[in-house]
Amino acid sequence: MDNTRFKSDATFFDRLSSLNFGLVALVSLLAGVGFVALYSAAGGDFSPWAMRQMMRFGLGFFVMLFIALIDVRYWFRLAWPIYILGFGLLVIVEIMGQVGMGAQRWINLGFMNLQPSELMKIGVVMVLARHFHNASLQDMRHVRFLLSGAAMVLAPVALVLLQPDLGTALMTVMAGAAMFFLAGAPVWIFLGGFAIIGAAIPVIWHLMHDYQKQRVMTFLDPESDPLGAGYHIMQSKIALGSGGVEGKGFLQGSQSHLNFLPEKQTDFIFTLWAEEWGLFGGLFLLILFGMVFGYGLWIGLRSRHNFGRLLAMGLTVNFSLYVFVNIAMVMGLIPVVGAPLPLVSYGGTAMLAAMIGFGLIMSCSVYRDSKVTRV
Repeated sequence: MDNTRFKSDATFFDRLSSLNFGLVALVSLLAGVGFVALYSAAGGDFSPWAMRQMMRFGLGFFVMLFIALIDVRYWFRLAWPIYILGFGLLVIVEIMGQVGMGAQRWINLGFMNLQPSELMKIGVVMVLARHFHNASLQDMRHVRFLLSGAAMVLAPVALVLLQPDLGTALMTVMAGAAMFFLAGAPVWIFLGGFAIIGAAIPVIWHLMHDYQKQRVMTFLDPESDPLGAGYHIMQSKIALGSGGVEGKGFLQGSQSHLNFLPEKQTDFIFTLWAEEWGLFGGLFLLILFGMVFGYGLWIGLRSRHNFGRLLAMGLTVNFSLYVFVNIAMVMGLIPVVGAPLPLVSYGGTAMLAAMIGFGLIMSCSVYRDSKVTRV
């Protein structure tokens, strides 16, 4: 369908028929995997996690469709207001945020605990997509232009580090770096960044909290404290290994149902799934995530305006980073950083952020032929 005719006379059904139903199906299927896993995590009960997650997905589904049907030009204009709103919410967290597990990361809205840092990652991608939209080759070589883009990333990262939430801060930095790469930033930017990070490692280590240092040490030698700091990752590896090729069967995972596996409904939900469904089940889930990644990149490449290309591809990379970090974390390939598995792990803000992101990606597809201009 030619989306250039989507003007004021386009009907609701015209817009609805142009949605990416393949992507909608993949998102729904991934959420369905989450429902099954959460049902199992509760010992074969929809309460307390699966039913709440289903309700959140239902609400998020309509939010996704609503966002997808709004012309991407409006999202271009709203990029800065959304970024400023997210930044303001991070400031509110520092002033009056709710404390949990030793960190101050949430705002209590009554019906849910909102984690602004999850939504801020979307704001960062949006504002960078706008920043680089009309950038020329000369702009991409201008230090001041690049530094202004870096400031858009580092300002919210500084607030996230104060919570403290090193994992989310690193994810935001990686999402920002991906946007610079997609926009065509020169190689020296990345080499310089790596050099600065390498030189700052002693300082970073000194500023890290004790529990963050312990996570790094546990990653290097988890067997040194199998009943203490290394307990999480040791139990995760045991569960992954015990699942074998075909798995132990639905509701038959011993590590999870005997409560050896910690955080089985959130960060370690992939381990629960792999123990019950085995290597085949794990590969099935990875293939679904891979299809979503490919679909998102395809949508970005089809966009005829730079904003849509950068926004769709940037949000897709951000989503995929979470998948990679979560699965690598539970396999012991990287330190435990507390990253949820998108659409599968239990969590309200994470689900909302994922659905908003997919709504924006689909908006880039529906309105891929729109003329996006700076106003």
